[in-house]
Amino acid sequence: MLGIDYPIFQGGMAWVSEARLAAAVSNAGGLGIISAMNADADYLRKQIDLCRELTDKPFGVNIMLLSPFVEEVAALVAEKKVPVVTTGAGNAGKYIPMWKEAGIKVIPVVPSVALAKRAEAAGASAVIAEGGESGGHVGDLTTITLVPQVADAVSIPVIAAGGIADGRGMAVAFLLGAEGIQCGTRFLSAEECQIHENYKKKIVAASDTDTMVTGHRSGHPVRALKTPFTRKFAKMEYEVSQEELNQFGSGALRRASQEGDNEMGCFMAGQSAGMVHAIQPAAEIVRDYVEGCIRVLESATGHIK
Repeated sequence: MLGIDYPIFQGGMAWVSEARLAAAVSNAGGLGIISAMNADADYLRKQIDLCRELTDKPFGVNIMLLSPFVEEVAALVAEKKVPVVTTGAGNAGKYIPMWKEAGIKVIPVVPSVALAKRAEAAGASAVIAEGGESGGHVGDLTTITLVPQVADAVSIPVIAAGGIADGRGMAVAFLLGAEGIQCGTRFLSAEECQIHENYKKKIVAASDTDTMVTGHRSGHPVRALKTPFTRKFAKMEYEVSQEELNQFGSGALRRASQEGDNEMGCFMAGQSAGMVHAIQPAAEIVRDYVEGCIRVLESATGHIK
């Protein structure tokens, strides 16, 4: 459907997923994705143009539907005929006809069966079923419970996301009914990823219990590494107004990814961070997923007598 060699998406992460990383993943045979985050169309236009300079392979753009620039960004991807658009934080239904007319494959990120069905009814080409193990904004269901239920509920392809950091997770995703995977945390350690070196070092050093979820009070939970910022944010959640909390958290992801601020940065990461052990080229990461998945699937039947 997408013209890629391997069913591996690199997640669209704000302040992380820019043209160089996306192009490297696409050149490796996966689907690199640029994050439109909360930026305007001028920023995204430059990113799309740069990505096309660096690769002739398919790539995608992730659009946050709550962005203040969503209208101009939605029109730009149609104008640029970006091969794939993934969406989050909202309902993409109003934009899907325009995108499909431009030949774009539209693949929303969904945290539940209900939203997966709604995306299919609106004309989505596929859905990304993302479990709460993932980094950044998370839902309640785990990947291992969400993916098979979504796969049973819709007829379009399902891409599994959340907690998938190697070929074993990729193999499990296929066995659960997915036809591909999306990975974010593992690609934070890619050499081509432009985040601050402190961010990469934190991911590589993380253990299995080094993430936490904040934002329950606001209804917008976020998973990130445990740091002075996240611990203080969690404490403040029930002590101050939402306005004060928003002010405290403003710019925290940028401070982490661009400045490497160990005290006041929010280093978003999934529970799979404890499985990331080295900084590698994106091509090596893609190859590790594929070769590991093949090994697991080839040996899987040996467990059943």
